[in-house]
Amino acid sequence: MLQDIANGIQKGLDGKTFDGSLKFDCGEDGVIVLADNQASTQDREADCTIRLSKDNLTKLLTGKLNPMTGVALGKLKVSGNMGVAMKLGQLLG
Repeated sequence: MLQDIANGIQKGLDGKTFDGSLKFDCGEDGVIVLADNQASTQDREADCTIRLSKDNLTKLLTGKLNPMTGVALGKLKVSGNMGVAMKLGQLLG
């Protein structure tokens, strides 16, 4: 369930700052939006959108899917501000 994933992301955000907004769009499964140092399942506009399956989102967040490899293989699609997407790597790392 995406709310569980959002809760995990929220724990990872504690004590860190994330400038900008980022949306994980998992299609019919829903969305997770990172904005204002909050992880939410409420859909809204974001500076950057990453479209991927829920399974690939889990793999991305647990380090089992390299973001660059994911893009190259078409497992995730990034649109909008690429700089925001790059900050995600620093946040997760």
